[in-house]
Amino acid sequence: MLTIKVLGSGCANCKRVEQIARKVITDMGIEAEVVKVTDYNDIMTYNVLSTPGLVINEKLVSTGRIPTPAEVTTWVADALQTA
Repeated sequence: MLTIKVLGSGCANCKRVEQIARKVITDMGIEAEVVKVTDYNDIMTYNVLSTPGLVINEKLVSTGRIPTPAEVTTWVADALQTA
């Protein structure tokens, strides 16, 4: 099962990234755990300089912007192949 982490304080952009991630995993019909990481020290362990950040299976795939659903789908598919 994939682990998807949304890094950020809980702002509107962070919530949008979480919505996109949840929609992608639902559309793909896969099991994944979506975790919100709001603690600044935890976020900094990923060397994120600006939020929101998106981590899939401990790999930082996006930071400082809202990725498109197509991008997230590609990242999830790649993570499934390497898992």
